[in-house]
Amino acid sequence: MSSAESVRVRAPGKINVFLEVGDVKDDGYHDVATAYQAVSLYEEMTATAADDITLEVSARGPVDIDGVPTDDRNLAVRAARLLAETAGIDRGVHLSIVKAVPVAGGMGGGSADAAAALVACDALWGLGMPTSELVRLAAQLGADVPFALLGGTAVGTGRGDELSPALARGRFDWVLVPNEIGMSTPVVYGELDAHRERHAVDIGPAPRVPAVAPEVLHALRQGDAEMLAASLRNDLQAPALHLRPDLARVLERGESSGALAGLVSGSGPTLAFLAADEESAIDLQVTLSAAGLVALHVHGPVGGARVL
Repeated sequence: MSSAESVRVRAPGKINVFLEVGDVKDDGYHDVATAYQAVSLYEEMTATAADDITLEVSARGPVDIDGVPTDDRNLAVRAARLLAETAGIDRGVHLSIVKAVPVAGGMGGGSADAAAALVACDALWGLGMPTSELVRLAAQLGADVPFALLGGTAVGTGRGDELSPALARGRFDWVLVPNEIGMSTPVVYGELDAHRERHAVDIGPAPRVPAVAPEVLHALRQGDAEMLAASLRNDLQAPALHLRPDLARVLERGESSGALAGLVSGSGPTLAFLAADEESAIDLQVTLSAAGLVALHVHGPVGGARVL
């Protein structure tokens, strides 16, 4: 068993290009069916040998890290502890995260940190755990963590952590508009339940077994941005916009400025605009930036957490 002095890892944020949410269950959770795409906005982590498990956080770009905990409430710290316990080792690590994925932004930044911690500590401590075991541990930490570990394009069912790879050709270009004020995932799900009660007559019952629409998978297989734009869907979008009407105005601006389509990413508040190609995405980024918005051009799919 060999070990390094320090290891650098990066892990991607994600966009849910499709998210169907089932009815609330007795335990308060919802089953979902989602199509994830990992995109080129990365969390970077350096893991250094230490006596205890500690964490420091900094930011790259317009990311507000004021509310990010650095104790056991942080998924990355919990990931390191879980790996150490599972491997039966008494080792410490100092984790230094440079965040670029918006905090509480619906892009899985915390999950990316946890995936990065698993990969970094596995390498630092010389464990050599198989990917399947890391994925098993990832699922114990949160629904989006296994996907951040694997990256690419995948369908997630159950709570989003039961993954099956999805074929995807080519490249999809996106423009992201983050927002300074994060949104709580549980609050947005609670608003979805309330929204469904308020509009029960109009929208009917929630799906008993959520499923990803075939046209989404077909668009991803074809690498066809226009086809994907026509089938983007997020059941959390209506409740997110109800809680944050300001986001609807930005969504309209992006869609009227050249985007093929826009949607709320995950539980929000980050907005993701799909562009026809790289050139169109750059044009859209410039237009939105000129309007005073923070706009980031990213592409997907990209790989999951890996050592640099």
